[in-house]
Amino acid sequence: QVELVESGGGLVQPGGSLRLSCAALGNSFSTYMMSWYRQAPGKQRELVAAISPGSSTNYADSVKGRFTISRDNANAMVYVQMNSLKPEDTAVYYCYARNMYTSSEYWGQGTQVTVSS
Repeated sequence: QVELVESGGGLVQPGGSLRLSCAALGNSFSTYMMSWYRQAPGKQRELVAAISPGSSTNYADSVKGRFTISRDNANAMVYVQMNSLKPEDTAVYYCYARNMYTSSEYWGQGTQVTVSS
């Protein structure tokens, strides 16, 4: 069992930066694929970025070159650094974990990111 707790959302102007954090409370963090998803009003939830236990990464085309996902296995944390933010990045951002061996899945409660002048 894993509990995911996100933090770091807020209001930022276009072109600004934010860093979201996700604390994974539970065991065996290093066996989880970790991801960030987002959901804007009226839209489906979409993958933003993912990082494997070995720190291989992949990104949605819309955030490549602007967002960076990272993880700290020792402290069971995953981050996404978001730079050059655009109004279309406005969404609720969710942390997601999937166990590589059992396929068990967990979601955080979400954190709001609003990009507006």
